[in-house]
Amino acid sequence: MPKAICLQHVPFEGPGAFADALTKRGVSLEYSLVPKEGLPHDTGDLLIVMGGPMSVNDSDAWIAEEAVFIRSALLSNKPVIGVCLGSQFMAKALGATVRSGKALEIGMTTVRLTDEGKTDPVFGAGSESLEVFEWHGEIFELPKHCVPLAGSDIAPLQAFRYGDRAYGLLFHVEMEEVGIDSLCRECAPDLMKARLAAHEVKATALPRLPQLHEMADRLIGHLLSPTR
Repeated sequence: MPKAICLQHVPFEGPGAFADALTKRGVSLEYSLVPKEGLPHDTGDLLIVMGGPMSVNDSDAWIAEEAVFIRSALLSNKPVIGVCLGSQFMAKALGATVRSGKALEIGMTTVRLTDEGKTDPVFGAGSESLEVFEWHGEIFELPKHCVPLAGSDIAPLQAFRYGDRAYGLLFHVEMEEVGIDSLCRECAPDLMKARLAAHEVKATALPRLPQLHEMADRLIGHLLSPTR
């Protein structure tokens, strides 16, 4: 049975809708809470790197170790998905700068597809833009040898692709209602800083989750397809 590995950094940011997409394709999913449990022995057939409130620029030893682990997976042409902090890990692993953005992006945000994004097999469905869920304060530059897929005013680069098997997404396509509740509870200071209320974030996001989950499913299907 094919196996996916999910690197988590906090218990409340898990794979969400990615788990359902994997299950229906007969792919098992193993988890590792990296700061507490360390890195797994291998990357499996698909590596998923989730979010977290920490920064890839922090000095913790596990952060440097995880960046090396992810770089090895990328250079080995393994399928990789990085979400939020996970995408920042990918950017750092590929040598790009990760830095603070000019503002927090929380809740539903419109991101504009680049010309390359409009033809991307996952996100290029004929639309000029996407409505996505966000919760981040740091952004990244485009790593070398990567393709820019989408951007916003606050984060000029919201998504990139490395080869055809690795996607870094600053936004969350996997987010579920329970995940929104967890973020609003565990990261409440972010809401205060952004002058947002939890009920507003949730009310705006919930109607859009089915479309996000379709993107999550399409991404998993693309990376697991033998005809990539």
